[in-house]
Amino acid sequence: MKRRSVLSIGSLILLAAAPLLMAQAPDLKHMYVHAPVRISDMPQNPSSPSGIFPAQVRAAYGFNRIPNQGAGQTIAVIDAFDNPNVESDLAVYESAFHIAPCNFQKVKIGNPLANEGWALESSLDVEQACAFAPQANIILVEATTQSLADLFTAVQVAASSPNNATVISMSWGYGEFSGETDYDSEFCNTVDGNGQPVTLLAASGDRAHTQNIYPAASPCVVSVGGTDLISPTPLPPPNPTQVQYGVETAWDESTGGVSLYETQPSYQTQACAQWSTTSRCVPDIASVAHDIPVYVTYGYAGWETVDGTSVASPDWAGFFTVVNSMRAAQGKGTLSQAAQDLYAIYYSPNYSANFHDITTGNNGNCGSQCDAGPGYDLVTGIGTYQANILATALVADPN
Repeated sequence: MKRRSVLSIGSLILLAAAPLLMAQAPDLKHMYVHAPVRISDMPQNPSSPSGIFPAQVRAAYGFNRIPNQGAGQTIAVIDAFDNPNVESDLAVYESAFHIAPCNFQKVKIGNPLANEGWALESSLDVEQACAFAPQANIILVEATTQSLADLFTAVQVAASSPNNATVISMSWGYGEFSGETDYDSEFCNTVDGNGQPVTLLAASGDRAHTQNIYPAASPCVVSVGGTDLISPTPLPPPNPTQVQYGVETAWDESTGGVSLYETQPSYQTQACAQWSTTSRCVPDIASVAHDIPVYVTYGYAGWETVDGTSVASPDWAGFFTVVNSMRAAQGKGTLSQAAQDLYAIYYSPNYSANFHDITTGNNGNCGSQCDAGPGYDLVTGIGTYQANILATALVADPN
């Protein structure tokens, strides 16, 4: 059994809530985020997991064909408040899905209070990271509160020494607001305590085609939308290394659209031209976000089945962690421009070999902005990963 520990970082200011838009620069201390995770509408059975299991997701996306499991890298998930049962929840999850104990550590900022709603989110995030990068160092950084100010501090703590996360997942967000661009510097060109570039990911949200959320709207993060995946893989899988994709459509609650405030990054110019030539489009990529089992006991009775792009963000974070571990094995640094690299593959003749293009489903009734379709769309971005092939391409990338 690998050692698990809890760290405590000095006290920070406790923050409170207030309105969304202000004439002057927003006060992040008074802006509370939400976590895009919800209990699924499928029947719940707290004594047994239900939904699509990690082995099925791994087989669908080709993770089961990647020998590397993320060793030597650190993946951080950022959440608010304390989950006092997260370690014991993770142990049950690992046992149920036959995952070797992950190297997990909880990092508290100040003395955060326990919170039931955020316990669901943090158990989900940690368990998903463990399922997709099981040999990585996984840290849960618990912000003092759910204010943007505290969560941004948690991001800084995750990247800084001694934590040195090379991939950071943020399954939370706040409706886009005037002045948000002033805070993009919290995410742009982030490096860890060793000077290695850090890839940041953010869940796009679970409000269907409504207002985008921040930080997913920031061009300095990789924005992750959601899909609905039906796996043909029986349990246990008859062939542990066989890819069995199944059927995948856009998840109808996955948030996406054209940003109200963010400038379009150059790598989106061609992909997003149908909807905007000047503004950031959300999301960049997607993966399964529907009917996922999570084991959580603080405020819950055990197994819950959940929906949300909160699932997709740590899954993709696990993927990038594996990529960075593969790069390190070849003497390379961590990815320095993950989003640009993904779009470069999208524009190349190798797009269909590296991604599943999600062409059906929608997140509303607003025409092309709500419909998944060929190529980039505002529901699933450029699509979901064919992980074993895409990983090889990203390892070969010089950046």
